[in-house]
Amino acid sequence: MTDAYTSAIAALAGSAIGGLASFATTWLTQHAQDRTQRFAQAMALRQRLYGEFIEEASKLFTDALTHQLDDPSKFVRLYALVGKLRLFGTAAVISRAEEVMRLIVETYNLPNIDFCNAEERHEHDVDVLRAFSEACREELHV
Repeated sequence: MTDAYTSAIAALAGSAIGGLASFATTWLTQHAQDRTQRFAQAMALRQRLYGEFIEEASKLFTDALTHQLDDPSKFVRLYALVGKLRLFGTAAVISRAEEVMRLIVETYNLPNIDFCNAEERHEHDVDVLRAFSEACREELHV
């Protein structure tokens, strides 16, 4: 009778171990997939925010080259995007975004550029978004 109990206990223990192993494997696989999906969603969100910031900063910079700052509300969207970047971006990206915003404000305070004059055009040929774009690329390709 002891042999029968031993066989039954061994069979039950084997089934329990198999069930636990199956459960652990499924849980670990699901956890890894969820983490990968969350990471991909976070990267997509950052890419979208960076693109929106680049578009808005480009519009404001080109406006700053040819106009004076007559309406400060032009900066509302750019300021809001910087705030969103503070939620999701790294310190390097945020500092570059703030630098871009500062450069745009400084450009508004400069005299307007006459794009018909080639000399004047080349004097102000500055890519204000380069450092920001490079910081974004470094963050996204980690």
